[in-house]
Amino acid sequence: MDIVGFLKSQFICHLLICYIFIVSGLIINFIQLFTLILWPINKQLFRRINCRLAYCISSQMVMLLEWWSGTNCTLYTDPQSYPKYGKENAIVILNHNFEIDFLCGWNFCERFGVLGSAKVLAKKELSYMPIIGWMWYFLEIVFCKRKWEEDRKTVIQKLLNLRDYPENFWFLIHCEGTRFTEQKHQISMQVAEAKGLPKLKYHLLPRTKGFAVTVQCLRNVVSAVYDSTLNFRNNENPTLLGVLNGKKYHADLYVERIPLEEVPEDEQECSNWLHKLYQEKDAFQEEYYRTGAYPAVPIVPPRRPWTLLNWLFWALLLLYPLFKLLINMINSGSSLTLASFAFVIIMASVGVRWMIGVTEINRGSTYGNNDNKQKRK
Repeated sequence: MDIVGFLKSQFICHLLICYIFIVSGLIINFIQLFTLILWPINKQLFRRINCRLAYCISSQMVMLLEWWSGTNCTLYTDPQSYPKYGKENAIVILNHNFEIDFLCGWNFCERFGVLGSAKVLAKKELSYMPIIGWMWYFLEIVFCKRKWEEDRKTVIQKLLNLRDYPENFWFLIHCEGTRFTEQKHQISMQVAEAKGLPKLKYHLLPRTKGFAVTVQCLRNVVSAVYDSTLNFRNNENPTLLGVLNGKKYHADLYVERIPLEEVPEDEQECSNWLHKLYQEKDAFQEEYYRTGAYPAVPIVPPRRPWTLLNWLFWALLLLYPLFKLLINMINSGSSLTLASFAFVIIMASVGVRWMIGVTEINRGSTYGNNDNKQKRK
C-alpha cells in the first residue's frame, strides 16, 4: 500500500478533514455575520465579499471531489458554447439521481470560475443547517417550503433581488424537486398518467412552476439555460461519504446551451417546453445507458489550484493550534481533559455525517406521499 492510500485508510484523516471543514466554516459564518453592516451602506460590496467567503467553504467540498478522491469529470458539450461558460449568467438544469450530483454541479461551477456566486433553489430546512445553510443565507439563496401557495411571493421577490447582482452567477435548479428513487418514480408516473402526460423512464416529472417563475424573473439578466445531464461510468453509485473516504469516481456531464430567447415567456407554454425537454432528456439518458457515452465532444476543463490552496491555508491555520493543544493535554496527564478533547473531535465527525445524511437519497423529500396516502383512503 502506498503512503497516500495508507493515510486515506486512517480514521484520523477523516476526523481532521471534518475538523477543518467545521471550524473553518463556523469562522467564515461568523465573519459573514459582521458583513451585514455593509448591506445598507454598500450592498454590492457586501455581495462581492460574501461570494469570496462562500467560496472558502464550498471550495473545500470541491477539493475533496477533485483532489482528495481524484474523481474525474468529463464535460461533453458543443465547442461553440464552451467559450461562453463562466462569462454569462445562466440557469443550470441538473438531473437529480445521485447523492453527489450537487457536488458535481459545484465542480462544474468551479471549473468556470462561478462557484462563489452559484445560486440554488433549496428547501427551507437547509437554511437552518450550520455552515452551508448559513453560507447560503448570506449568498441570497432562494429557499422554499415546497408549498407553492406559500412560496410563490417569497421566491419571486428573492429572484427579482438577483437582477442587479454584481457577479456572474449560475442558478442551479433540480426541476424534479427531489432525488430519483423507484418509489418516487412510481408515484410520479401515476401523476403523469392522471394528467395525461407522457411517462418518463429515468426521471420524475419536472415541477414546472418554480422553473417558469425563475425564467420570468431573470429574463434579460440570464443569457441561457444549460441543460445538464450527469451520469457515472460502470454503473457507479457515488456517495458523499465515499468521496470523504477518498473513493474515486468517473463522472460524465453533458451540457447543452439553450439561449433563453428559445424558452417561452408564457407560464403554460414554459411548462409545456420543460415537459418536452424532460422527454428528450429521458430518451437521451436511455441512449447513454445503451452506449455508455454522449454524442458530443468530450472536454476536460483544467483543474484550478484555488480549491486546494484554500484548503491548505485552513489546514495550516487550524491544525497547528490543534496539535499544540493536544500535546499540552498529553503532557498534563489529565484523563478528563483528554476525554473531553476526544469527545469534541468525535462530535465534529458526527456533525459532518449528519450533514451528509441530509443529502442521502433515502432521506430526501417524501415526493407524492401525501397524494399516495389520499389514494389509499
